[in-house]
Amino acid sequence: KRERAVRRIERLAFRMATSNRWRRAANRRTWPGMSENGNLWLVGAGPGDGQARTIRAQWTLDAIPVIRQALTDDLQARDMPEEIIEEAELVVSELVTNAFRHAKPLADQCVRVHWKVRGDACEVEVSDGGGDSTPVPAAPAVWATAGRGLRIVRSLAHEWGVQDEHNGRTVWAALGGPSRRRV
Repeated sequence: KRERAVRRIERLAFRMATSNRWRRAANRRTWPGMSENGNLWLVGAGPGDGQARTIRAQWTLDAIPVIRQALTDDLQARDMPEEIIEEAELVVSELVTNAFRHAKPLADQCVRVHWKVRGDACEVEVSDGGGDSTPVPAAPAVWATAGRGLRIVRSLAHEWGVQDEHNGRTVWAALGGPSRRRV
């Protein structure tokens, strides 16, 4: 059953990417194949399957707790150490929140969250449509009410970075060990 479901999702993803219906749906901020709550489109196998998982979420703050829950469910299904799960949950929250605050959505009006697991290491990436400035940790300020997110990410991650692309920007963080990226 699961293999049929994965094949069905892959066929749906191909049809959506190549059809006018997908473009019209993106303008309505809903997608065929979204979960029941209307915030997420899950790509790939179910929780704990495969090495990677991708989520495309609507460009709305309501998606943040749903993204966190999907990430933690997947990492728990993979029997990741509890410390890595908690760090990944905090890092993805910070990166998605920063995307909503400082960037614009991808062309399909969503944010993309992708994570890969190898052993006890997890790499999380958040892709958006890019913003006016490159993400950098803010200088420490005792009385500031914002600006701590990337400093938190920097302190938890083994490595982190920003990758500008032709259609947006990806901010990534490696937890539990070094990244396989070469930046």
